[in-house]
Amino acid sequence: MSGSIARLNAIAAINTTETSPEISDSDVSIHELFGRNTFSLSVMQKCLPKGVFKSIVHTIESGSKLDPSVADVVATAMKDWAMARGATHYAHVFYPLTGLSAEKHDSFLAPDGTGGIIAEFAGKTLIQGEPDASSFPNGGIRATFEARGYTAWDVSSPAYILENDNGTTLCIPTAFVSWTGEALDKKTPLLRSMQALNLQAQRILKLFGTEDPGFISATAGPEQEYFLIDTNFYFSRPDLFAGGRSVFGAPPPRGQEFDDHYFGAIPEKVLAFMHDAERELYKLGIPIKTRHNEVAPGQYEIAPVFESANIATDHNQLVMYMLKKVARKYGMTCLMTEKPFAGVNGSGKHVNFSLGGAGVGNLLDPGDTPHSNAQFLVFCAAVIRAVSKFSPLLRAVVASAGNDHRLGANEAPPAIISIFLGDQLTDIFEQIKKGGAKKSKTSGTLTIGADILPPLPKDAGDRNRTSPFAFTGNRFEFRAVGSDQSIAGPLVAMNTILCDSLDYIATELEKVGNSNETKFNAAIQKTLKQIITEHGSVIFNGDGYSDEWHKEAAKRGLPNLKTTVDALPSLIQKDVVAIFRKHKVLSKRELESRLEIYYEQYVLKINVESNVAIEMAQTLILPAAFRYQGELAETASRLKTLDISYDTETLEKLTSLIQDLEKNLVILKKTKEHHADSVKKEAEHACTVIIPAMEDLRKTVDTLESIVADDLWPLPTYQEMLFIK
Repeated sequence: MSGSIARLNAIAAINTTETSPEISDSDVSIHELFGRNTFSLSVMQKCLPKGVFKSIVHTIESGSKLDPSVADVVATAMKDWAMARGATHYAHVFYPLTGLSAEKHDSFLAPDGTGGIIAEFAGKTLIQGEPDASSFPNGGIRATFEARGYTAWDVSSPAYILENDNGTTLCIPTAFVSWTGEALDKKTPLLRSMQALNLQAQRILKLFGTEDPGFISATAGPEQEYFLIDTNFYFSRPDLFAGGRSVFGAPPPRGQEFDDHYFGAIPEKVLAFMHDAERELYKLGIPIKTRHNEVAPGQYEIAPVFESANIATDHNQLVMYMLKKVARKYGMTCLMTEKPFAGVNGSGKHVNFSLGGAGVGNLLDPGDTPHSNAQFLVFCAAVIRAVSKFSPLLRAVVASAGNDHRLGANEAPPAIISIFLGDQLTDIFEQIKKGGAKKSKTSGTLTIGADILPPLPKDAGDRNRTSPFAFTGNRFEFRAVGSDQSIAGPLVAMNTILCDSLDYIATELEKVGNSNETKFNAAIQKTLKQIITEHGSVIFNGDGYSDEWHKEAAKRGLPNLKTTVDALPSLIQKDVVAIFRKHKVLSKRELESRLEIYYEQYVLKINVESNVAIEMAQTLILPAAFRYQGELAETASRLKTLDISYDTETLEKLTSLIQDLEKNLVILKKTKEHHADSVKKEAEHACTVIIPAMEDLRKTVDTLESIVADDLWPLPTYQEMLFIK
């Protein structure tokens, strides 16, 4: 068998990994398992006094302020429930601007003064914690000597038990703010944006005669894509475990060109992992719906049912955590990075977005006759206007070094933000533009032609996988979000820009009022016509990958912000700052802090990748190439001594590549000697100088991989990592 010793050992170790480790609670039904580890409303109803429970429910359902007097009662019940499940500690879980979860564990136990201990958990402890605010990314909001920050209990997101082999911990979702009250996290602006969206949606619904719609919440269902590779390979690739992405790697002889992995039979070991991970997620009350093979070899997807945007965000963080945790149990590593392997599909996190409430249902459901569903058309038009006016912001909130590698190819949408409406809705808005919608294209029935197969209901329009923002029946799917990102940022942006459009529409319609139906309908028609006339250029139902679309988009004036460095300044454009301030979601200072942080994270990411590329090229690739060069030179010398002719083409090509490698290494090292007076300039340098130098080095290394003898090549190859499980 070919391959270096390290690679051979990794492959051999894979065969000894147990396919199906024992699953805890395997004899418990899903009905009993679901939500078992969550302090849910049903649990609270059983263990809280009736009045306290009603107060909590009112806060959650109405979005109103929490009554502080209930905190002590809830804290005691929560502590007793958690300790009955083996918990000795609690943790305020929050979501700093790293995009990851953070937690500080404290014990329930305290000395009782007589040599024993008692369990304590007061209401004030439940409501508020105090982690260090200066040690997390804050963009200048907190200096090192300004350390005070607070966590605040989010009553709308259920507390849960996180299990470990040696015990359990009560985890309490919280917001994280500075001593000045400024948001240092992902949750705080999300909750603010949901409150603002509810306010503006209520204005629209009131005009349509809905008196008590309940709290109108944004809803989300993020489809999480990920890769699985064997852990032995993972730890044999410094680039993967240092940065999550392979900076080198030649295309395998076979990739995804046969389209045979997508929706294919799930490998036994992977399916065992999925079963285990899903059971753990069910315990946490996460409604997982879908699992399947994705397009690239080694790539998979998991997707939940829609939930309130805030809960969906918290749950997605838990999904990422649990996938990584359970994968290790099966000898695999779960990669969330957007583009861990060049040349095959990257991983996204398609965020399905809608809004609605208990009293009105889904406000983006068009019904059977959308042309006559004025309320739906108003909310849909609000989305069109929002995306058109603030497409640079939507591009900015999905910008990252990892996502830059993904956007624009292999089923990932382009950096040009456009809307796919489908044939039916596009036709209706064209009718509105011309004077009024009179009919809707019907969905019809699809007859397949084999009598044994039943006729199928046919949708009125097709789907488009190249669109970054696509209408998919009763929701919009924001497909540009990266797999490694928190969905909070995109949701904050979507909520706020939609809030702004609903505010605009409500203001126009309130001028007329709804007392006269004829005048009100005329005002709706006028407003819809104005929106589609001014903002219809953002609608595109064609191939987002085509060169023709890029040219057409430029003619339409749609921005094409190809890189993170191009996109991030949109966070502090005047119109963006204005709407965030107006709707009390983020202040200018909070936006500026985020811009600073995201620039810094971009620079740090590129710095890590370039460091590991230099290290691998110097200590792994170059020595392997020298050894093979030595073998070829020795063979040539011996043959020459024997007066046997010898073709030196391979040796000459190898020698040339080694020279290129050494030259490109020097160039890449020099690019890192740069020092700028701002993090923005550092980011620009990383984008325009360091990344191209890394790409040149990669081309040389990947070419060497196809020449150097396999038994000398030091790194697991794409073929091995993607196909061996």
